[in-house]
Amino acid sequence: MMDKDVALVVFSGGQDSTTCLFWAKRRFRKVVALSFVYGQKHVKEVELARAIARKADVEFHVMDVSFIGRLGKNSLTDTSLRMDEVKPEDSYPNTFVPGRNLFFLSIAAVFAREHGISQLVTGVSQTDFSGYPDCRDAFVKSLNVTLNLAMDEQFVIHTPLMWIDKEATWALADELGVLDLVRNETLTCYNGIPGDGCGHCPACRLRREGLEKYLSGKLKQK
Repeated sequence: MMDKDVALVVFSGGQDSTTCLFWAKRRFRKVVALSFVYGQKHVKEVELARAIARKADVEFHVMDVSFIGRLGKNSLTDTSLRMDEVKPEDSYPNTFVPGRNLFFLSIAAVFAREHGISQLVTGVSQTDFSGYPDCRDAFVKSLNVTLNLAMDEQFVIHTPLMWIDKEATWALADELGVLDLVRNETLTCYNGIPGDGCGHCPACRLRREGLEKYLSGKLKQK
């Protein structure tokens, strides 16, 4: 029996998934968090995810899917590659891990089915700077249909951040009462530095620009 009032959050311990975790806590009776070790250089995010889940009083699980990082060359799992700090004009940045969200959501769905959970939550966003193909709304909707067909279930994949930018994501965290937690205790930085991060990798720049816009807007409203 699938419980429609329990949600499984694909949870990295970063800004987006942490915001989604607390979004889910507001909407569902119970929330479960699932993190992945996929060979990422910034694997410290999993430790922080565990700590945040504990603070949020959320059941936490970790799954080792290191094979994902070995399938292709990308700068998040391959120490020999210098990270793209600007998106190439004719391609994706080399921070793109091919298939990552495909695998994460598929594995999460199997995990959810075995635990009687029908609601899946992920922090992917089509408005993000990178344009990663596995962050697009069309991909998520397509995968949702495929997972339902593959397991003869009625999963619902929720994407609270799909159509909002980083400024609006900070606003949502603030509205949920966790802005300080997200700012100080999450790890978004590709170089593995918590909080405001290294300041120069693509993830840090995007995060900082959104925060500055949000805080500036709050000041103007006062």
